[in-house]
Amino acid sequence: QVQVVESGGGLAQAGGSLRLSCTASGLTFADYHMAWFRQPLGKERERVSCIERSGGTNYSGFVKGRFTISRDNAKNTVYLQMDTLEPEDTAMYYCAASGNGCGRTADFEYWGQGTQVTVSS
Repeated sequence: QVQVVESGGGLAQAGGSLRLSCTASGLTFADYHMAWFRQPLGKERERVSCIERSGGTNYSGFVKGRFTISRDNAKNTVYLQMDTLEPEDTAMYYCAASGNGCGRTADFEYWGQGTQVTVSS
């Protein structure tokens, strides 16, 4: 049984930092592409960043160099370091795994329950 569990969310002030972690079990982690998505309250889910199994990364434009995604295959964990946080970053953040690449959201077959990030101004 595959489990994806996020942690590290919380309350931060604008300009501050948070580091999210996501641990996946029940799958061969190194074979999966991992991504972070977010969904602000009342809005559509959007992709934040993805890291391929090769280690290649991509980011959505709104990240603007503020976030860094990384992975540790030995720990079955993917991270999202978020710096220079803005109130607009307030959202539920989800981690997801895809066996088919970072290209399509529909390819992400395993999802976590999410971790809330709230940024105060």
